[in-house]
Amino acid sequence: MLFRLGIAALAALSCLSWSSADARPAVRLPDLRGEFVRQCAPHMLGRWAHPEAVCSCLHDHAAVVVEDADLRQALLRGISETGVPTIETDWVPPTKQAEIGPTFTKIAKPALQCMFDPAK
Repeated sequence: MLFRLGIAALAALSCLSWSSADARPAVRLPDLRGEFVRQCAPHMLGRWAHPEAVCSCLHDHAAVVVEDADLRQALLRGISETGVPTIETDWVPPTKQAEIGPTFTKIAKPALQCMFDPAK
């Protein structure tokens, strides 16, 4: 009897330890980096020997160097739409528009490195 009670308690505890996340299949998030490269690369064709590498490098440096989410998103949008680091003032909240110039200063050297030596 005590053995059966122990088994029942163990079964109940194991059922309670399962979370609803365990029961659901993993949700796949879209590959934002891949989508960025897909949009950016056509702007690089004819300019660079490896457009995907240049776009990938620009994405990675922008993600690391630009701390502010709004400025980073605007910069990535500009690169993906034009193929060069660009930020339209309309893409940034008015309170952060003064930071556009310093953002370009931060990204200038990494951007040149991406364009002329994306492997590094």
